[in-house]
Amino acid sequence: MFCAASHFIMKVVRVDMRRILVATIVAIALGAAAYVIRGARASSPAQSAPQGDDKTPVIRFVKNPEIAPPLPGRDISGAVVSRTNWNGKVVLVNFWATWCPPCREEIPEMIALQSRYKDQLQIVGISEDDDPAANVMKFAQQRGINYPIVMATQEVVAAYGGVPALPTTFVIDTQGRVVQKHAGLHPMETYVREIRALLGQPIDARIETFEDTGQLFLKNAVNATELPGVNLTGLTPEQNKAALHRLNAESCTCGCTLTLSQCRVNDTECPVSGDLAAKVVKEVVDSNVGHARAKRPSSPPKI
Repeated sequence: MFCAASHFIMKVVRVDMRRILVATIVAIALGAAAYVIRGARASSPAQSAPQGDDKTPVIRFVKNPEIAPPLPGRDISGAVVSRTNWNGKVVLVNFWATWCPPCREEIPEMIALQSRYKDQLQIVGISEDDDPAANVMKFAQQRGINYPIVMATQEVVAAYGGVPALPTTFVIDTQGRVVQKHAGLHPMETYVREIRALLGQPIDARIETFEDTGQLFLKNAVNATELPGVNLTGLTPEQNKAALHRLNAESCTCGCTLTLSQCRVNDTECPVSGDLAAKVVKEVVDSNVGHARAKRPSSPPKI
Protein backbone atom coordinates (compact mmCIF):
# COMPACT_ATOMS: atom_id res chain seq x y z
CA MET A 1 0.00 0.00 0.00
CA PHE A 2 2.91 2.37 0.88
CA CYS A 3 4.56 1.79 -2.49
CA ALA A 4 1.35 2.43 -4.34
CA ALA A 5 0.81 5.63 -2.38
CA SER A 6 4.39 6.82 -3.09
CA HIS A 7 3.95 6.15 -6.79
CA PHE A 8 0.72 8.11 -6.79
CA ILE A 9 2.31 11.07 -4.99
CA MET A 10 5.23 11.22 -7.43
CA LYS A 11 2.81 11.12 -10.31
CA VAL A 12 0.83 14.03 -8.87
CA VAL A 13 4.02 16.04 -8.34
CA ARG A 14 4.83 15.67 -12.03
CA VAL A 15 1.49 17.18 -13.02
CA ASP A 16 1.72 20.66 -14.44
CA MET A 17 1.14 23.14 -11.58
CA ARG A 18 -0.76 25.41 -13.87
CA ARG A 19 -3.35 22.74 -14.51
CA ILE A 20 -3.72 22.18 -10.79
CA LEU A 21 -4.31 25.90 -10.23
CA VAL A 22 -6.97 26.04 -12.95
CA ALA A 23 -8.71 22.94 -11.61
CA THR A 24 -8.71 24.40 -8.10
CA ILE A 25 -10.27 27.66 -9.26
CA VAL A 26 -12.96 25.77 -11.21
CA ALA A 27 -13.74 23.54 -8.22
CA ILE A 28 -14.10 26.56 -5.93
CA ALA A 29 -16.36 28.29 -8.41
CA LEU A 30 -18.57 25.23 -8.82
CA GLY A 31 -18.78 24.76 -5.08
CA ALA A 32 -19.81 28.36 -4.55
CA ALA A 33 -22.43 28.09 -7.28
CA ALA A 34 -23.85 24.92 -5.73
CA TYR A 35 -24.05 26.61 -2.33
CA VAL A 36 -25.89 29.59 -3.76
CA ILE A 37 -28.32 27.37 -5.68
CA ARG A 38 -29.02 25.23 -2.62
CA GLY A 39 -29.65 28.27 -0.49
CA ALA A 40 -31.98 29.76 -3.08
CA ARG A 41 -34.01 26.55 -3.27
CA ALA A 42 -34.29 26.30 0.49
CA SER A 43 -35.65 29.82 0.81
CA SER A 44 -37.89 29.79 -2.24
CA PRO A 45 -41.63 29.96 -1.45
CA ALA A 46 -42.26 27.69 -4.44
CA GLN A 47 -40.45 24.89 -2.65
CA SER A 48 -42.42 25.31 0.57
CA ALA A 49 -45.81 24.65 -1.01
CA PRO A 50 -47.35 24.10 -4.45
CA GLN A 51 -48.56 27.26 -6.16
CA GLY A 52 -51.86 28.13 -7.74
CA ASP A 53 -52.31 29.79 -11.10
CA ASP A 54 -51.95 33.19 -9.39
CA LYS A 55 -48.61 32.15 -7.82
CA THR A 56 -50.20 31.99 -4.38
CA PRO A 57 -48.71 29.18 -2.26
CA VAL A 58 -51.11 26.31 -1.62
CA ILE A 59 -51.49 24.38 1.63
CA ARG A 60 -53.01 20.93 1.27
CA PHE A 61 -54.78 19.16 4.13
CA VAL A 62 -56.58 15.82 3.97
CA LYS A 63 -60.34 16.17 3.62
CA ASN A 64 -61.46 13.63 6.22
CA PRO A 65 -58.57 13.41 8.71
CA GLU A 66 -58.18 10.43 11.04
CA ILE A 67 -57.31 10.55 14.73
CA ALA A 68 -53.55 10.21 15.21
CA PRO A 69 -52.42 6.75 16.37
CA PRO A 70 -51.19 6.53 19.98
CA LEU A 71 -47.54 6.89 20.93
CA PRO A 72 -45.50 5.09 23.61
CA GLY A 73 -46.40 6.14 27.12
CA ARG A 74 -42.96 7.43 28.15
CA ASP A 75 -40.15 9.31 26.45
CA ILE A 76 -36.42 8.50 26.62
CA SER A 77 -36.08 10.42 29.89
CA GLY A 78 -38.83 8.38 31.52
CA ALA A 79 -41.34 11.23 31.52
CA VAL A 80 -44.97 10.43 30.76
CA VAL A 81 -46.10 11.16 27.21
CA SER A 82 -49.74 12.23 27.50
CA ARG A 83 -51.85 13.42 24.61
CA THR A 84 -54.09 15.31 27.00
CA ASN A 85 -51.27 17.83 27.42
CA TRP A 86 -51.46 18.60 23.72
CA ASN A 87 -55.14 19.59 23.59
CA GLY A 88 -55.55 22.71 21.48
CA LYS A 89 -52.00 22.46 20.13
CA VAL A 90 -50.66 21.57 16.70
CA VAL A 91 -48.48 18.47 16.95
CA LEU A 92 -45.62 17.39 14.68
CA VAL A 93 -44.71 13.71 15.00
CA ASN A 94 -41.21 13.55 13.55
CA PHE A 95 -39.64 10.19 12.67
CA TRP A 96 -35.85 10.49 12.63
CA ALA A 97 -32.55 8.86 13.65
CA THR A 98 -29.21 10.10 14.95
CA TRP A 99 -27.37 8.41 12.05
CA CYS A 100 -29.51 10.15 9.39
CA PRO A 101 -27.73 13.20 7.84
CA PRO A 102 -30.96 14.91 6.65
CA CYS A 103 -32.41 14.42 10.13
CA ARG A 104 -29.37 16.10 11.68
CA GLU A 105 -29.80 18.98 9.24
CA GLU A 106 -33.47 19.34 10.14
CA ILE A 107 -33.03 19.31 13.94
CA PRO A 108 -32.11 23.03 14.32
CA GLU A 109 -35.25 23.99 12.40
CA MET A 110 -37.42 21.77 14.60
CA ILE A 111 -35.83 23.31 17.68
CA ALA A 112 -36.56 26.79 16.31
CA LEU A 113 -40.18 25.88 15.53
CA GLN A 114 -40.72 24.50 19.04
CA SER A 115 -39.27 27.69 20.55
CA ARG A 116 -41.26 29.98 18.26
CA TYR A 117 -44.62 28.31 18.95
CA LYS A 118 -43.86 26.88 22.40
CA ASP A 119 -47.39 27.40 23.77
CA GLN A 120 -49.22 26.37 20.59
CA LEU A 121 -47.06 23.59 19.16
CA GLN A 122 -45.76 20.25 20.41
CA ILE A 123 -43.10 18.39 18.45
CA VAL A 124 -42.52 14.75 19.34
CA GLY A 125 -39.47 12.98 17.96
CA ILE A 126 -39.75 9.26 17.18
CA SER A 127 -36.22 7.84 17.18
CA GLU A 128 -35.66 4.89 14.86
CA ASP A 129 -32.20 4.27 16.28
CA ASP A 130 -31.10 0.76 17.22
CA ASP A 131 -28.90 2.25 19.94
CA PRO A 132 -30.13 2.34 23.56
CA ALA A 133 -32.32 5.23 24.62
CA ALA A 134 -29.47 6.55 26.77
CA ASN A 135 -27.35 7.13 23.66
CA VAL A 136 -30.20 8.93 21.93
CA MET A 137 -30.71 11.10 25.02
CA LYS A 138 -27.02 12.03 25.06
CA PHE A 139 -27.27 13.05 21.39
CA ALA A 140 -30.43 15.08 22.09
CA GLN A 141 -28.79 16.89 25.00
CA GLN A 142 -25.72 17.72 22.92
CA ARG A 143 -27.92 19.15 20.16
CA GLY A 144 -30.16 21.07 22.55
CA ILE A 145 -33.36 19.33 21.44
CA ASN A 146 -36.22 21.00 23.30
CA TYR A 147 -39.04 18.51 22.65
CA PRO A 148 -39.71 14.97 23.90
CA ILE A 149 -38.31 11.94 22.10
CA VAL A 150 -39.66 8.40 22.25
CA MET A 151 -38.12 5.26 20.83
CA ALA A 152 -39.88 3.84 17.79
CA THR A 153 -41.57 0.46 18.02
CA GLN A 154 -42.85 -1.76 15.23
CA GLU A 155 -46.37 -1.03 16.44
CA VAL A 156 -45.90 2.74 16.18
CA VAL A 157 -44.33 2.58 12.72
CA ALA A 158 -47.09 0.25 11.51
CA ALA A 159 -49.81 2.42 13.06
CA TYR A 160 -48.54 5.45 11.18
CA GLY A 161 -48.73 3.47 7.97
CA GLY A 162 -45.08 2.94 7.29
CA VAL A 163 -42.39 5.59 7.13
CA PRO A 164 -41.07 5.93 3.55
CA ALA A 165 -37.97 7.94 4.44
CA LEU A 166 -36.20 9.70 7.26
CA PRO A 167 -37.07 12.26 8.32
CA THR A 168 -40.84 11.92 7.95
CA THR A 169 -43.17 14.28 9.80
CA PHE A 170 -46.90 13.85 10.41
CA VAL A 171 -48.84 17.09 10.97
CA ILE A 172 -51.65 16.80 13.54
CA ASP A 173 -54.30 19.49 14.02
CA THR A 174 -55.59 20.92 17.30
CA GLN A 175 -58.24 18.18 17.45
CA GLY A 176 -55.69 15.38 17.31
CA ARG A 177 -56.24 14.44 13.65
CA VAL A 178 -53.52 13.76 11.07
CA VAL A 179 -53.91 16.28 8.25
CA GLN A 180 -50.61 16.04 6.33
CA LYS A 181 -47.36 14.09 6.03
CA HIS A 182 -43.98 15.30 4.78
CA ALA A 183 -41.29 12.79 3.82
CA GLY A 184 -37.74 14.14 3.63
CA LEU A 185 -36.50 17.66 4.22
CA HIS A 186 -38.87 20.57 3.77
CA PRO A 187 -38.30 24.32 4.23
CA MET A 188 -39.38 25.79 7.55
CA GLU A 189 -41.87 27.97 5.67
CA THR A 190 -43.87 24.84 4.88
CA TYR A 191 -44.38 24.06 8.55
CA VAL A 192 -44.88 27.70 9.56
CA ARG A 193 -47.72 28.10 7.05
CA GLU A 194 -49.39 24.87 8.13
CA ILE A 195 -49.03 25.61 11.85
CA ARG A 196 -50.46 29.11 11.44
CA ALA A 197 -53.32 27.80 9.29
CA LEU A 198 -54.24 25.14 11.86
CA LEU A 199 -54.09 27.74 14.65
CA GLY A 200 -56.40 30.06 12.71
CA GLN A 201 -53.74 32.71 12.20
CA PRO A 202 -53.33 34.80 9.00
CA ILE A 203 -51.37 33.10 6.22
CA ASP A 204 -50.18 34.03 2.73
CA ALA A 205 -51.49 30.82 1.18
CA ARG A 206 -54.62 29.13 -0.10
CA ILE A 207 -55.90 25.95 1.58
CA GLU A 208 -57.01 22.97 -0.50
CA THR A 209 -58.16 19.54 0.60
CA PHE A 210 -57.58 16.07 -0.82
CA GLU A 211 -58.72 12.50 -0.28
CA ASP A 212 -56.17 10.28 1.43
CA THR A 213 -55.52 7.45 -1.00
CA GLY A 214 -52.32 6.36 0.67
CA GLN A 215 -50.45 9.67 0.83
CA LEU A 216 -50.82 9.78 4.64
CA PHE A 217 -51.72 6.26 5.71
CA LEU A 218 -50.78 3.38 3.42
CA LYS A 219 -53.88 1.43 4.42
CA ASN A 220 -55.92 4.01 2.50
CA ALA A 221 -54.24 3.01 -0.76
CA VAL A 222 -57.26 0.73 -1.23
CA ASN A 223 -59.25 3.88 -2.03
CA ALA A 224 -56.94 4.92 -4.85
CA THR A 225 -58.31 5.07 -8.38
CA GLU A 226 -54.81 5.56 -9.81
CA LEU A 227 -51.34 4.62 -8.62
CA PRO A 228 -47.89 6.11 -9.29
CA GLY A 229 -46.25 4.49 -12.30
CA VAL A 230 -49.22 2.19 -13.05
CA ASN A 231 -50.86 2.74 -16.43
CA LEU A 232 -54.60 2.11 -16.13
CA THR A 233 -55.60 4.17 -19.15
CA GLY A 234 -57.75 2.42 -21.71
CA LEU A 235 -59.16 -0.10 -19.24
CA THR A 236 -62.89 -0.59 -19.03
CA PRO A 237 -64.52 0.17 -15.66
CA GLU A 238 -64.69 -3.58 -14.97
CA GLN A 239 -61.02 -4.08 -15.88
CA ASN A 240 -60.00 -1.09 -13.78
CA LYS A 241 -61.87 -2.46 -10.77
CA ALA A 242 -60.36 -5.93 -11.23
CA ALA A 243 -56.82 -4.55 -11.59
CA LEU A 244 -57.09 -2.34 -8.50
CA HIS A 245 -58.52 -5.26 -6.53
CA ARG A 246 -55.53 -7.42 -7.38
CA LEU A 247 -53.05 -4.60 -6.75
CA ASN A 248 -54.53 -4.15 -3.27
CA ALA A 249 -54.64 -7.89 -2.56
CA GLU A 250 -51.28 -9.11 -3.87
CA SER A 251 -48.01 -8.50 -2.03
CA CYS A 252 -44.87 -6.93 -3.43
CA THR A 253 -41.84 -9.23 -3.42
CA CYS A 254 -39.24 -6.49 -2.90
CA GLY A 255 -39.15 -7.26 0.82
CA CYS A 256 -41.29 -4.32 1.94
CA THR A 257 -44.13 -6.58 3.23
CA LEU A 258 -46.64 -4.20 1.58
CA THR A 259 -49.28 -4.77 -1.06
CA LEU A 260 -48.44 -3.72 -4.61
CA SER A 261 -50.63 -0.63 -4.24
CA GLN A 262 -49.02 0.35 -0.95
CA CYS A 263 -45.53 -0.16 -2.33
CA ARG A 264 -46.26 2.01 -5.37
CA VAL A 265 -47.47 4.80 -3.05
CA ASN A 266 -44.69 4.29 -0.51
CA ASP A 267 -41.82 3.94 -2.99
CA THR A 268 -42.62 5.21 -6.48
CA GLU A 269 -39.14 4.19 -7.66
CA CYS A 270 -39.44 0.51 -6.65
CA PRO A 271 -38.76 -1.49 -9.83
CA VAL A 272 -40.22 -4.68 -8.38
CA SER A 273 -43.70 -3.32 -7.64
CA GLY A 274 -43.60 -1.41 -10.93
CA ASP A 275 -42.97 -4.58 -12.96
CA LEU A 276 -45.45 -6.66 -10.97
CA ALA A 277 -48.15 -4.00 -11.26
CA ALA A 278 -47.67 -3.81 -15.04
CA LYS A 279 -47.92 -7.60 -15.20
CA VAL A 280 -51.16 -7.57 -13.21
CA VAL A 281 -52.72 -4.99 -15.52
CA LYS A 282 -51.68 -6.98 -18.61
CA GLU A 283 -53.10 -10.21 -17.19
CA VAL A 284 -56.40 -8.50 -16.37
CA VAL A 285 -56.66 -7.11 -19.89
CA ASP A 286 -55.64 -10.40 -21.54
CA SER A 287 -58.02 -12.50 -19.44
CA ASN A 288 -60.94 -10.22 -20.24
CA VAL A 289 -60.12 -10.30 -23.96
CA GLY A 290 -59.96 -14.08 -23.93
CA HIS A 291 -63.23 -14.23 -22.02
CA ALA A 292 -64.90 -11.98 -24.57
CA ARG A 293 -63.70 -14.17 -27.42
CA ALA A 294 -64.99 -17.31 -25.74
CA LYS A 295 -68.45 -15.78 -25.46
CA ARG A 296 -68.55 -14.62 -29.07
CA PRO A 297 -71.27 -16.62 -30.94
CA SER A 298 -69.92 -18.95 -33.57
CA SER A 299 -70.77 -18.41 -37.22
CA PRO A 300 -73.72 -20.41 -38.51
CA PRO A 301 -72.69 -23.50 -40.47
CA LYS A 302 -72.59 -23.07 -44.21
CA ILE A 303 -75.24 -24.97 -46.15
